[in-house]
Amino acid sequence: MTALTHVAEIQRSVLAAEDLSMFGRDPWWLVLIKAVFCFAFLMVTVLFSIVWERKVVAWMQLRIGPNRHGPWGLLQSLADGVKLMLKEDVIVKRADKVVYVLAPIVAAIPAFMAIAVIPFGPAGNEVSIFGHRTTMQLTDLPIAMLYVLAVASVGIYGIVLAGWSSGSTYPLLGGLRSCAQMISYEIAMGAAFASVFLYSGSMSTSAIVEAQQERWFILLLPVSFIIYIVTMVGETNRAPFDMPESEGDLVGGFNTEYSSIKFAMFMLAEYVNMVTVSAVSVTLFLGGWRAPYPVSTFWEGANHGWWPMLWFVLKVQLLLFFFIWLRGTLPRVRYDQLMKLGWKVLIPVSLVWLMLVATVRALRNENYAFQEIVLYVAGAVLTVLVISFVADLFRDKKAKKAAPADTPPAAFDPMAGGFPVPPLPGQSLPPVPRRRPRHQRELIVSGAPDAATASDGKETDGV
Repeated sequence: MTALTHVAEIQRSVLAAEDLSMFGRDPWWLVLIKAVFCFAFLMVTVLFSIVWERKVVAWMQLRIGPNRHGPWGLLQSLADGVKLMLKEDVIVKRADKVVYVLAPIVAAIPAFMAIAVIPFGPAGNEVSIFGHRTTMQLTDLPIAMLYVLAVASVGIYGIVLAGWSSGSTYPLLGGLRSCAQMISYEIAMGAAFASVFLYSGSMSTSAIVEAQQERWFILLLPVSFIIYIVTMVGETNRAPFDMPESEGDLVGGFNTEYSSIKFAMFMLAEYVNMVTVSAVSVTLFLGGWRAPYPVSTFWEGANHGWWPMLWFVLKVQLLLFFFIWLRGTLPRVRYDQLMKLGWKVLIPVSLVWLMLVATVRALRNENYAFQEIVLYVAGAVLTVLVISFVADLFRDKKAKKAAPADTPPAAFDPMAGGFPVPPLPGQSLPPVPRRRPRHQRELIVSGAPDAATASDGKETDGV
């Protein structure tokens, strides 16, 4: 009965948090102040993240890092921004000028919009700003997380349009890579979100944080957290998934033909997206604005006043350090490995995990005991594993019977389509003709009438 009472209390608190009547009551000037704060928070965090990334990567590679502009190089980001704005703004001749100029704006603006529904503090704990009591959140919606997904999807158009409007091959390939990559990883991201929705019973960000009062969802939904961490790296085009701007393959990617302030806007969109996905991860899985476990136990005021904003910022910075750590540690994966991870690993695992979470929640709502739930779930998992093993066994036997004996593999022609193509898995390139052994070669006589013919008339290899 204690567990059921605890679940009922959580559901009542979530329903209370879904009461969004406290939003929309602020005067217009206070709404403007909060909107400016959200914009300033993103910009300052981006400026700090750029310097921090260069410092941390330099520390990992035993280098000094930026140390000229400002104390300890803290103004390096401002110096980079001034340098980019003073560069010549070139528009290539074959570009579609309207779309070419619009693409960086389309990529940058949606990156700022998602922060509007992220709570920096509890909805019920209002703070005083110039004598007015208000929540530490710009706004909230009953479908706030769907709004975040929709805004993130719009940002893809900026990169795709940038590659298409440049009128060049390499930017187009970079834009297409980005489109395929983001679509692939958004499916698994949506399934990870759905697991949180099922467990919290709401899509409101403030209600999701309220549902983590006792336990953070990183402990209750660890698979969803891991899936989201991988997908958020793929969504932001960061290493090791930075395929759209892989310099070795595409000479810069979708932003090859951009310079000056338009190039800076693409870089700004990338870093703002890093901050946004980190804030979403904190909200969904890391307790949002709540203080960590050791602090919240011995300090009752840790989650009141302005202190929740401190815990939120620290968690966001921890995830930004994770981004930097990945960039300094892992090499870039191949594009086929990226697609295989997205479609053959993340999506199936996220769907199976979503079904498992839905089953557990349904059994909890029917008042089944924890031991019975574990028994049912374990039995279902074992049944699926046995069925898949038997199916694979019979499929392998049929494949061996159907395959003709001693059939030589089909020859691979790398020029079959009129241009060189790499071999597919299971194919191999034809043997490369080698030079004759060294002992069979003969020196060319200086002054011979034919450069490929020796004095005795024998054709030889040039040495």
